Parts: sequence; C-alpha cells; structure tokens
Amino acid sequence: MAGAIASRMSFSSLKRKQPKTFTVRIVTMDAEMEFNCEMKWKGKDLFDLVCRTLGLRETWFFGLQYTIKDTVAWLKMDKKVLDHDVSKEEPVTFHFLAKFYPENAEEELVQEITQHLFFLQVKKQILDEKVYCPPEASVLLASYAVQAKYGDYDPSVHKRGFLAQEELLPKRVINLYQMTPEMWEERITAWYAEHRGRARDEAEMEYLKIAQDLEMYGVNYFTIRNKKGTELLLGVDALGLHIYDPENRLTPKISFPWNEIRNISYSDKEFTIKPLDKKIDVFKFNSSKLRVNKLILQLCIGNHDLFMRRRKADSLEVQQMKAQAREEKARKQMERQRLAREKQMREEAERTRDELERRLLQMKEEATMANEALMRSEETADLLAEKAQITEEEAKLLAQKAAEAEQEMQRIKATAIRTEEEKRLMEQKVLEAEVLALKMAEESERRAKEADQLKQDLQEAREAERRAKQKLLEIATKPTYPPMNPIPPPLPPDIPSFDIIGDSLSFDFKDTDMKRLSMEIEKEKVEYMEKSKHLQEQLNELKTEIEALKLKERETALDVLHSESSDRGGPSSKHNTIKKPQAQGRRPICI
Repeated sequence: MAGAIASRMSFSSLKRKQPKTFTVRIVTMDAEMEFNCEMKWKGKDLFDLVCRTLGLRETWFFGLQYTIKDTVAWLKMDKKVLDHDVSKEEPVTFHFLAKFYPENAEEELVQEITQHLFFLQVKKQILDEKVYCPPEASVLLASYAVQAKYGDYDPSVHKRGFLAQEELLPKRVINLYQMTPEMWEERITAWYAEHRGRARDEAEMEYLKIAQDLEMYGVNYFTIRNKKGTELLLGVDALGLHIYDPENRLTPKISFPWNEIRNISYSDKEFTIKPLDKKIDVFKFNSSKLRVNKLILQLCIGNHDLFMRRRKADSLEVQQMKAQAREEKARKQMERQRLAREKQMREEAERTRDELERRLLQMKEEATMANEALMRSEETADLLAEKAQITEEEAKLLAQKAAEAEQEMQRIKATAIRTEEEKRLMEQKVLEAEVLALKMAEESERRAKEADQLKQDLQEAREAERRAKQKLLEIATKPTYPPMNPIPPPLPPDIPSFDIIGDSLSFDFKDTDMKRLSMEIEKEKVEYMEKSKHLQEQLNELKTEIEALKLKERETALDVLHSESSDRGGPSSKHNTIKKPQAQGRRPICI
C-alpha cells in the first residue's frame, strides 16, 4: 500500500515538472516550420532555434516579424515570446525575414543560405512593387531568376512557353507596354541564354548586385510630420536616414548618413535627430503612434550598429565563416570544373559515336552499291560471253560457206564446157562466184574481228567483276569503329585529384590551386567591370526597343519620376543619391 502511494506521488511529481509548451509556426520565404516552445522562452530562445534549424550563422541580418493592428513589429530578443502583443491562438505565427540589409551584398553575405533568403525576399518585394524597378532592369533580373531556377539554357528542353506559368515581372511593367507574354518571354530568354555556366548561388548574387542599386532597395518608409505639420516620409536603411516627399519615394529631399548623426531619440511621439555637426540644427518630427517610434528607433540602432561593424575588422566568427565559404567555393568550383570536363568528354564520346555510326552507315551503303555493281557486272559479262559465242559460231559458219563456194568454183572450172558460149557463161559464173566468195570472205573477216572485239569486251567485263569482288572483300574486312567506352585521358597534373574511399569523398587543396583560384577570382572581378559597360548598353538597347510599345497613359508617378531622373542623367548607383545637409550660413533645415 505504501509502495503504491509512493509510486503515485513520484508520477505526479514528474507530471508537475514537465514544462508547459505552446505551438509556434515560423514562415520563411520558401517554407513553413512548427516548433513546441516553452512558456518561459524569450525571443532569443525561439530565434536561435529557428537559425539552428536553417543552418544560418549570419543571424544579425534577420528577425521574427509579426503584425499588431496593421503595424509591423519585430520580436524582442530579451522579452518572453508570449509577453508580446501577439495572438494567443495557437499556432502563434511569425515571419522569419531580413530586418537589416547589407551595403554590399557580395562582400557581406557569406553563407549560401543567407544569400538565398535575401534573394527570395528582394525578388518578392520587386514583384509586389514594394521596390520600384525600371522595366529594362526587370527583364534582366528575371533572366537571373530563371537561371537560378532552371540552370543553363537548353533549347531542346526550354522550348517556347516554358515560362508561361512563372511570375517574373511586376504587373506594372506588363501593363505598361503593348507586349504579349510571348514577347516578354523572348526577351527574358535572350538574356537567360547568356548566363550559361552560372550556378544557382552565382545567379542569385548577380540578382542582388543589380537590385541593391535600386533607389527603394532596403528602405523602410514611415509617415511623419515636421514641426509645420507637413506630411513627409522617413526612410531608414543601411546608409542612414532620408526624408522624402510622399509623392517621390525615389529621391530623398535630404539625407543624414550614419557617420554624421550624433544622437537619435524620441519622447512620446516626437522624434529627434541630432547631426554631428553642431552648426546644423536638430531635425524633429512626429509620428502617429508611439509603437511606430519604437520601431523606428529599433531600426536606427540596428542599422547604425551594422554600419559601424562594417568599418571594423571582421570578428573571428566572420573570418571563420569567410574562410569556410572560400573553401566551399573553391571546392564547388573544382567540382564544377570536373563535371564540365566529364560533360565535355561525354559530348565528345557521343560525337565520336555519331560519327562512327555515320561512317558505318556510309560503308554499308557503299557495300550495297558495290554488290549491285558486281551483280550488274556479272550480268553484263554473261551477256557478252553469250554474244561472243554466237558471233564465233556465225564466223565459223561463214568460213565454211566460203570454203564450199571455193570448192564449187574449182568444180565449175574443171567441168567447164568447151564451147565459147559455155566458156563465156562459165566465166561469167566464175566471176560471180569470185565476187560472192570475195563478199563472203569480207563478211567472214568482219565477223572474225567482231568476235575478237567481243572477246576483248568479255575480258574487260571479267576484270571489272574481279575488281568489284576485291572492293567488296576490302569493305567487308575493314574495321568498323573503335570501342565506345575509351579509357578517359588522364587528368592534367594541375587539377586536384579526388579519391573515392568507401562512401567518403576526400580531396586535397594545394597551395598552387588556391593561388590559381585567387588569380581566377581577380580575373573574374576585372571581367565583371568590363562587362558592366556591356550590360548597361544592353539595358539601354532593350529600353529603346520597348519604348515604342509603351502606353504613356498607364505610367505611374514613380515611372514618370524615374524617367525624368534618367533624362537628367541621374545617378547610376543608389550610393550616389545621398544628399547631405549643408551648413552654409548656419541656416536651419527647412522641409
């Protein structure tokens, strides 16, 4: 009895010790995940779990986003998850998104998973028209998105219409031109075909390198009012704070780079920006909600921290990640080179096989023609032999008749009548017989010559038959083609070898390989700079080509602003759009 009571107490104590949990759904750009979280978990506990699940180490760019009364908010790391103003209905949903953007994606984004998540998020922002993108740049970005999804262009696989179900261009761009989906696909495919050889991560990085120069890339906009009550827009991004006219989100009226801001603070709904230069007056503005001010401050602190971090030496963690990324990139590049060599060898083997099959077919046709020629030669030889035999018999018969005529002439001469008349008649008959004998002799001689000629023709026909048989024998005994699986040639000595041992793959990187890879990377950078001019020419060419199909009445305000900026020779890079406040005459900022 006592044992039973003790066991029940032990079971109840274990039951009490089990922590209470709740279900959380995490939505990323390409997947959904669900976790069981303990009630006491803070935001950092949940965030770290998501990052570990994704294998993400560049955590400082991302956050967990949720919505409060149509206002975007981010999960705080030091606050319990359920203490936030989130729905208590399970599963509690958060969106795992990039909260801060890099200044230079190629230099700052190290992990492939980081690049992929940024690519998906920026692509969606462009397609949803949250980031303005010119039509010609939209086509180029679409071609890189297709390369990332489908790999190298293959005309036999990627036939017309293969992009019919893909969302690649903003609806604003599609509606702006009198162009069919087939016409858009043709222009996207033309650029897509030029990206051959780029892996998925390379195509996504090229996409980000183009997108990061768009004016609205990485900017968070907030509606504010200045001291005069004028409605403005505040933009927060990796470069600083920017003040916009509500009708023009492309070009800021004034900008405050992070390195020129001394302090940022808010009190209730009033937000204050203090420039580093004391000659410039403090800029103050109000927002409609206190929650918005808190969000603005969070973004300012986070972006400023990353701004300062970029200008310091990399931490050991970042150095380690970059070293691993370089090694992984080198390994992938060598693997791609190996696959390219194998593909080239396979294509050469297939070409050799096709050539041998073609030659074999040609030899079969030649053998068939030789057989036919042989049969015709044999038939011709038989006919000539038969004709020669007939001619020879005719010549013998004529010779026999000529001999009989000669005998008759001699008999007639021997039995000639003594009288003159009979003699004359006899002479006449003799003359006729001589003429007939002469004709018979000529005919016999002609027939003999014809028989000789036929014998010569027969001999030539038999010689042609012999040559045809010899040619047929040569074709039959000629070797067909080499073995279909030739031993592949040994790899060049400067290519690292891969040894397969059991189920593991081991490889060695030589110093020379890494030096050569570094030189190739430098060469690629130089080539990229050279291609930039060509790319700009292509963009201008496409813009000119489709300009005639534009429907002016469908242009949006941002289209008009972008066209005017381009006509004025606007900046080619987003980094050149920052206009710093001037301190001339110590005049206050008036917006």
